[in-house]
Amino acid sequence: MSSVNTAIQLITREQAEKGAAAKGGTCSPALAKGPWDYDLAEALAGVPAYGPGASSADPAPASTPRQGQLPDEYKLASDAELGERIKAAKATLGDRAVILGHFYQRDEVIQYADFVGDSFQLANAALTRPEAEAIIFCGVHFMAETADILSTPEQAVILPNLAAGCSMADMADADSVEECWEQLEEIFGTEPDAGGRVPVIPVTYMNSSAALKAFCGEHGGIVCTSSNARTVLEWAFQRGQRVLFFPDQHLGRNTAKALGVSLDQMPMWNPRKDLGGNDQQALLDSRVILWHGFCSVHKRFSVAQIEKARADFPGVQVIVHPECPMEVVDAADSAGSTDFIKKAIAAATGPTTFAIGTEINMVNRLAAEYPQHTIFCLDPVICPCSTMYRIHPGYLAWVLEELVAGRVVNRITVDHNVQANARTALERMLAARP
Repeated sequence: MSSVNTAIQLITREQAEKGAAAKGGTCSPALAKGPWDYDLAEALAGVPAYGPGASSADPAPASTPRQGQLPDEYKLASDAELGERIKAAKATLGDRAVILGHFYQRDEVIQYADFVGDSFQLANAALTRPEAEAIIFCGVHFMAETADILSTPEQAVILPNLAAGCSMADMADADSVEECWEQLEEIFGTEPDAGGRVPVIPVTYMNSSAALKAFCGEHGGIVCTSSNARTVLEWAFQRGQRVLFFPDQHLGRNTAKALGVSLDQMPMWNPRKDLGGNDQQALLDSRVILWHGFCSVHKRFSVAQIEKARADFPGVQVIVHPECPMEVVDAADSAGSTDFIKKAIAAATGPTTFAIGTEINMVNRLAAEYPQHTIFCLDPVICPCSTMYRIHPGYLAWVLEELVAGRVVNRITVDHNVQANARTALERMLAARP
């Protein structure tokens, strides 16, 4: 099976030749270009953006990191040449460097990864390589921050393309969350109830900045992943009367609903509105206050797509990520993290048809890994994560060869004070057991 990048190149070429969309198509022909074209466009415009793909319509904050220009030798190199240069640099560096590849990365990058997994799996994988002087994180910015928090001070965490951010993570910034917290304290006060539960506990999804993890650590809160969100919410309810959950509304809603929290007890907090767009009583009656954030990849999946999959493939197993909207999760056969999806497919004993609601690169890779099954993405349009797609073998070759030359580029560092509070929130998550 060809890679997602190869499919996009072919579709774009066919569209150019025929003047019409190929079957299924891609959400943006610009995906066929090198990410360095987006870097240059942002530099010329003076305005950051997430680039083509699922998050292309999401406004990027002015503070969004931007990548400088990649040297021409990497832009002009063929895939084969880049591969040889990456392999040679890896061989030279040996145990001094470890490459981490997220499930959503393009195959052309994943093939060089020493570890493949979700964000927290990869951060922990890096801990198994204490001899590594450099951790090259082929993922997005918040993941590299988490790796820096958990790694040793002597280790350098490198993000091959600084523009690989996350629109969902950017939907909750530290100033907005602080302002929200102050308004909630005015309404709820700060005194615990008779059972010792404080008025509100902050819970941040792993897909958030180090500053927000630190906020949770400082205010008695905790971090969650998509695989342990239920356990973390149960932990929070034992200690708080209600939860402020950010930045992903869908993971918060789906998890709380599964715990029996009614929808009318889950008001949405829109940071652009007074009291988040709520009246005071709705907040007083709440159990979970959901931040107005979402993943643009998982927002693309719909009930209509599930209905079509069931019509086209009777008996199909539909598995979606819990970042999908509630109605999509309800219509699916099961929902879970990227690791859950991978394990569910691996556990299937006989040939099975799976329709998967998560990022296309992972779905495509699962289809190639398990050819005995029929595996396809619910969304027929090839539309990868915009920011994951900013990582390209050219950037990987560049950062590796710079390391060989004794130079560390694109290092991601988290302030010491932020690290301490963020680590507290992460340690609470690790200590929370089902």
